[in-house]
Amino acid sequence: MALPPLVEPAAELTKDEVARYSRHLIIPDVGMAGQKRLKNAKVLVVGAGGLGSPALLYLAAAGVGTLGIAEFDEVDESNLHRQVIHGQSDIGRPKGESARDSIREINPFVEVRLHPVRLDSSNVLDIFRDYDLILDGTDNFATRYLVNDAAVLLGKPYVWGSIFRFEGQASVFWEDAPNGKGLNYRDLYPEPPPPGMVPSCAEGGVLGVLCASIGSIMVNEAIKLITGIGEPLLGRLMVYDALEMSYRTINIRKDPETKPITELIDYDAFCGVVSDDAQSAAAGHTITATELKEMMDAGKDFALIDVREQHEYEIVNIPGAVLIPKDRILSGEALSEIPQDKPVVLHCKSGARSADALAALHKAGFSDAVHVGGGVLAWANQVDKSLPTY
Repeated sequence: MALPPLVEPAAELTKDEVARYSRHLIIPDVGMAGQKRLKNAKVLVVGAGGLGSPALLYLAAAGVGTLGIAEFDEVDESNLHRQVIHGQSDIGRPKGESARDSIREINPFVEVRLHPVRLDSSNVLDIFRDYDLILDGTDNFATRYLVNDAAVLLGKPYVWGSIFRFEGQASVFWEDAPNGKGLNYRDLYPEPPPPGMVPSCAEGGVLGVLCASIGSIMVNEAIKLITGIGEPLLGRLMVYDALEMSYRTINIRKDPETKPITELIDYDAFCGVVSDDAQSAAAGHTITATELKEMMDAGKDFALIDVREQHEYEIVNIPGAVLIPKDRILSGEALSEIPQDKPVVLHCKSGARSADALAALHKAGFSDAVHVGGGVLAWANQVDKSLPTY
């Protein structure tokens, strides 16, 4: 069942706008009224990354009159295989500025508002307040819960998407939906997963084109909400498997145990971005990449263990490192492979996984083990700049 249109129509479309959106206008369900609603809409996209890139391009092309971009990061070369709103010449530029310039090339009739800040509890309500609709393309649980709670407090709908490797998900959340069937992200995920349980895209990877598949679904949902056509994904989770080329939907119901959201909280603490055990283990047991190089140059006898996965080891590795994936350490399976008669140094890509493995080793009796802060990325950036990063 369609919901009432989210946005009132603009007064008119200009001659140039009629020409630009003509293929929309001849769709009876959209027509002049629907296109005027798009022109009058104010949509905020959180993140100009994998999902935000296609979403922003297609929202602009569709004629959404005002687009906000909440993005504080800069363009990195590793972004370009999936973040199609940016190009080679944008490397090092703020993502928001790069996205704004691409939008202007797509549609000069769109007003772009930049919010080049990291969203947190102190600014999110002020930023969200002026928009009709939020699109959440973020890749971490702390920001997802922040976006959800802010949208609930302001009574605004938002479209959510998530991607990992070959699978994507999308849904619509709106606590105050006019059909009385409102729900929010906490009805789907009442609690975040334990720290380290769900790898990020930076750790696990993502098929670049998957971003386009899920991003376009998110824009489709936004258009339906703005214009009041079709049946939005409110109350349904859409799951897409790119390898099987299958779509399935799962019904979501209001969780009676979900507590009302009355205020914003500390979302990093709520999500436990790094586990308490990992933080405790790393305190006083962290060395730098430079210190690791000094140990090597001094000829010290120690075991250097890489806790990443085999496919990551094949991309880049530190000379002399032995590969023992983190999960084998956490399960205890690999403890017998770790020497007890010499110092142990762990590393991963950036330091998070090695801190988890370090906590497990400390509990197993390897009390002097340390890990490399910044991991192999720090090694490539500080010690051997000829190595690739990922």
